[in-house]
Amino acid sequence: MAHDLLDRLRERLEELNRSERKVANVILEDPAAATSLSIASLAQAASVSEPTVNRFCRNFGAKGYPDFKIKLAQSLAGGTPYVTRAVEPGDNATQYTHKIFGATIAALDEAQREVDMAAIERMVDYLTQAKQIHFFGLGASGAVAQDAQHKFFRFNLPVMAYVDVLMQRMVAAACHTGDVVVIISYTGRTRELVDIAKIAREAGAVVLGITAPDSPLSQECTATLDVSTPEDTDHYMPMTSRVIQLTLIDALATGVTLRRGEDFLPHLKKIKDSLRDTRFPVEKSGK
Repeated sequence: MAHDLLDRLRERLEELNRSERKVANVILEDPAAATSLSIASLAQAASVSEPTVNRFCRNFGAKGYPDFKIKLAQSLAGGTPYVTRAVEPGDNATQYTHKIFGATIAALDEAQREVDMAAIERMVDYLTQAKQIHFFGLGASGAVAQDAQHKFFRFNLPVMAYVDVLMQRMVAAACHTGDVVVIISYTGRTRELVDIAKIAREAGAVVLGITAPDSPLSQECTATLDVSTPEDTDHYMPMTSRVIQLTLIDALATGVTLRRGEDFLPHLKKIKDSLRDTRFPVEKSGK
């Protein structure tokens, strides 16, 4: 279990070989600081190689160093209920800021290793061929849906984001063949979104899910991009899961841009140029 990782480190310290014990000692000396170290930094601090660090992490049930850092962050405390598992109520600004950054970096690292590149390609295929795109999300995922609209409107096709359940149901029912609905939900267990996915698919739309694997929502989607992080959003504020969703949206938008080819770049430039008069010019150094 993640919560007793530090106890297991202390209990097994004498069983470890010399190199792995060095890694354990660095972590035990300041566990909170260790959550923000890169694998290269930890290896340097322990005077060992990076493969030794990875071997050490697997020795404690982690899939790799990013997964170990997540478990380490979780083991530091039970967290603050309804806020985050990563921090304690008495943490000062330095402590909780470092912990939040460390947990987010570790979660992104792990997500990058686990993301299915074939699923990315498949999603980009559907999005590139879409006649119009609708992004649906609720709560924290609603903000991600709105960010997706901001990215995808540039592709010269109708794109909208909806964060209201009633609007989502009506838009889903009005879909046609050629429409793509992207539903963003970390848990994949929100009843309304599962129903909406079914409505949209029955109306002829392609339904793409950015959601938890094997969730009720994933069962109703044409294709999914699995997101699995250890964040318990039933008890804590969505943090790392939201950042991962935003990063995946950036990857999909980049994929669609590259599919459009160099001939599409003048269109993107025109949009950027339209903002020039809205900003004060950058002052040159020395003036």
